[in-house]
Amino acid sequence: MEQETEQLEEEDSKLNVELNENVAEGEYSNLVMIGHSREEFILDFIRVMPGVPAARVKSRIIITPRHAKRFLHALAENIERFEDANGEISDSERPDLVQFGSGHIGEA
Repeated sequence: MEQETEQLEEEDSKLNVELNENVAEGEYSNLVMIGHSREEFILDFIRVMPGVPAARVKSRIIITPRHAKRFLHALAENIERFEDANGEISDSERPDLVQFGSGHIGEA
């Protein structure tokens, strides 16, 4: 009976996640600004273009503190798996420079 209850709970906890075309394309971001209050964390995903003085928030995600902590652990676990497969990710203070066709150099 106990095993049957566990199986039912597992089936009830399955979540059918749908991903529409617009969301599936994704949104590139190379900067995240994070703020928080007592009740929530706010993650603003921003795309900064070299040589452009203004940047626009491309997506804002608002999550609970508990979800933020789970997100932190899930991201750390995925980074560890990535590094195991691909080598250590460099964690430099200064971003790499990018050269464009016109000879202008920007930061990435």
